[in-house]
Amino acid sequence: MIKTFVSPSTGFGSQKLDFDRSCMKLKPRTVSMELTITQPDDWHLHLRDGDLLHAVVPHSASNFRRAIVMPNLKPPVTTTSAAITYRESIMKALPHGSSFDPLMTLYLTDKTHPDEIKLARESGVVYAVKLYPAGATTNSQDGVTDLFGKCLPVLEEMVKQNMPLLVHGEVTDPSIDVFDREKIFIETVLQPLIQRLPQLKVVMEHITTMDAVNFVESCKEGNVGATVTPQHLLLNRNALFQGGLQPHNYCLPVLKREIHREAIVKAVTSGSKKFFLGTDSAPHERRRKETSCGCAGIYSAPIALSLYAKVFDEAGALDKLEAFTSFNGPDFYGLPRNSSKVTLKKVPLKVPEAFSFSFGEIIPMFAGETLQWQPFFE
Repeated sequence: MIKTFVSPSTGFGSQKLDFDRSCMKLKPRTVSMELTITQPDDWHLHLRDGDLLHAVVPHSASNFRRAIVMPNLKPPVTTTSAAITYRESIMKALPHGSSFDPLMTLYLTDKTHPDEIKLARESGVVYAVKLYPAGATTNSQDGVTDLFGKCLPVLEEMVKQNMPLLVHGEVTDPSIDVFDREKIFIETVLQPLIQRLPQLKVVMEHITTMDAVNFVESCKEGNVGATVTPQHLLLNRNALFQGGLQPHNYCLPVLKREIHREAIVKAVTSGSKKFFLGTDSAPHERRRKETSCGCAGIYSAPIALSLYAKVFDEAGALDKLEAFTSFNGPDFYGLPRNSSKVTLKKVPLKVPEAFSFSFGEIIPMFAGETLQWQPFFE
């Protein structure tokens, strides 16, 4: 439910004018809004390991009830046993009393065996398998080189086990323009995959193009979905170069043209059940971003809910926010919706310039800027 409150104010911002007949002057009144929704989950999250894990997991745990945790560590999480061990590390790093539930994934390789999918399903902690085309993004060098030639038995077992395949949707052929790699992946890999295994549940992760929107919308509801990040809703590729090279706006898949950003905003604010929240929050130390060969990844976890509220508010679609953030994801995965609530209030939130830790700094998305929505938890 969206609520609007009006209170006296001498400041600026969102105001209405109140006519005071006693002195025949106009008095400004601040208009505040709040929206209470079911607590969201993050269906695409990077928590890393070691010091980085301990640094960033409280940010996600304080905003989200559950998260699908990506497996691209060094070494990657390729087995159910490794996923269980990684989950134990995450649980130990959580703040005391946290109810955050990490949902684990396996890293698909050319050598993954169908029996591993059975073990994953039986474990009760592994919820999906992640496809990284080899060389597509951070720590993807161990990814798949030939999906149909080497992984088909695994994919067939995933259909039997109702185990979703999470797809980083880019080809890695160096002759393909980096801005076209998602489009070509859909045409050469994803469409043939869906045609060959129509019952396979697929999530196209962090979509970036109109082509991905059109593809997902063309597929059967419940079988193909897509996660959408705050950066691909709020930024286009100009953000990489405005005022100089901006390493903290660099992610993979890379930001695209404005027409693609607009298409994604239209899709997620339409009320479609096929799109859901996935931050792809990907922390790197500042020194690894601001270097001659910087890492890909944008860190959004601490302010993600404020960013998504900004998108839906500016689109005039706040009534569609809860479904996108809190319903569509668990419905796709066949999991119960959360019972906890969060209230988003339209009050200014200053984003920190940096988060400082013993090992260095992490720069968040929109560092130093002021957002207009802030989450408050019951």
